Amino acid sequence: MNERVILLNELSQGRRPLQEGFVWFGSLPIVEQRVVIRELTAYILQAHAAPDEVEASIGLAGVKSTVTPAVLLSRGPLRAQLAKVGNLTESEMGKSFRILISLLSVADARRRRIDCANGCQHSWHNLDAH
Repeated sequence: MNERVILLNELSQGRRPLQEGFVWFGSLPIVEQRVVIRELTAYILQAHAAPDEVEASIGLAGVKSTVTPAVLLSRGPLRAQLAKVGNLTESEMGKSFRILISLLSVADARRRRIDCANGCQHSWHNLDAH
């Protein structure tokens, strides 16, 4: 795993303060921000995020439910809506990151509780080994 993958997983697992992630993300050029958003989207799909987890992630992200990425994720099939979030304007990237890292946190916590309760070989669940 590269440093960015480890950082994103540490943020989503509460091993690093979210504020640290927000500052890091905000310092990236827009092209790199879009790469991170797309990576988060892939991780969220891999964690099998459920539509009902979106509301919890919006609250956890500390953004209003009326911001564009929150509205998008709250409507329609999650996979299609995640793709739309990746194409939002530059002004929406920070809010998108907040929501997506929170959605990954919620979905992955559920997955760890259910699928990986007795341990697993997922490298992102075993960060101490890296």
